[in-house]
Amino acid sequence: MAASRQAVWGDGHTASICSGKETLMNSNGFRPGVAPGTGRTRPGAQSGAMSGGVEAQGILDSRLLPDSEFLKLWDSIIVDQQLKDRLLSQAILSFTLRPTVDKAAIPLHGVILLVGEPGTGKTSLARGLAARTAEVFGKNSNFTYLEVEPHALASAALGKSQRAVTELLGTTIAEPALRGPLVVLLDEVETLAADRSKLSLEANPIDVHRATDAVLAQLDQLAARYPRLLFVATSNFPRAIDAAFVSRADLVLNIGMPNAQACTQILTDAVQALAKHYTGAGKILSDSRFRTAAELCVGLDGRRIRKIVPAACTFDKETALDPNRLTAELLLRAVQHEKGVSAGIQEETR
Repeated sequence: MAASRQAVWGDGHTASICSGKETLMNSNGFRPGVAPGTGRTRPGAQSGAMSGGVEAQGILDSRLLPDSEFLKLWDSIIVDQQLKDRLLSQAILSFTLRPTVDKAAIPLHGVILLVGEPGTGKTSLARGLAARTAEVFGKNSNFTYLEVEPHALASAALGKSQRAVTELLGTTIAEPALRGPLVVLLDEVETLAADRSKLSLEANPIDVHRATDAVLAQLDQLAARYPRLLFVATSNFPRAIDAAFVSRADLVLNIGMPNAQACTQILTDAVQALAKHYTGAGKILSDSRFRTAAELCVGLDGRRIRKIVPAACTFDKETALDPNRLTAELLLRAVQHEKGVSAGIQEETR
């Protein structure tokens, strides 16, 4: 008989875990949002972009979770497995612990902050985390995902940014948080919560300061009122984020550049993806020059490494017309070109 265990969700639900499959059930043994004996999900529920039904200023996307596209993102991001495990555990803990513990003794805000260089997979990891967390609690657990577009909130008019932030967090996000568990992505969070200590009132409108004030005030209010609300924030510039926002994060993780092993895995995965449609390209994986190319990728971010595979098809029009003709020599040439470009950019920014 397979061993089973239960994880208690803060509002009385339990996630029954058996043989690696998790299903969320309430105290009566039924899954939330599912009529007893029917197994039916929310009427008209569908996955994909904007399936969450929230359309408002500052909202880039809303989805019902778990979302199959986001689950693929979770699997595609190659980082240390321990980092992934801790990230997922923190997200789960947010929904199990926050509704029950004394907030004064354990001040959890429901905020995870991912920082690191551009192209390291922070945004994809955040989206994947939302779907994976919902999957742990069961696909009928009524999780919703929102993605904030912070640049849409910026305004040159005095006071409007502050009001837009208050409307977004206090109303647009609060309303779906009332209906069920919600995961919100704050991409490029430094745009919303700029470090006030580094802002000049002469060079930066006072509205920017007030917008950061509004973000912090709303985070406190939301944390107190909605224990089934989780924010996942990302930033390429952690030093530009206000210290008070970082202090509110329950977990801060640095997503680093891929090491040699990860570079090989990423490049292999990208070639295999191409070979699914152009089988001839798969032969380069057994070429000794492929390993050389993978080793040269150290120092590049994951996004650039994946782009190397199609870039290698651009050195002659025959390969562009038929990627089956891709060779390890062309791949190596593409890596060398990318490393040269990267070195040139770094030199210019010094």
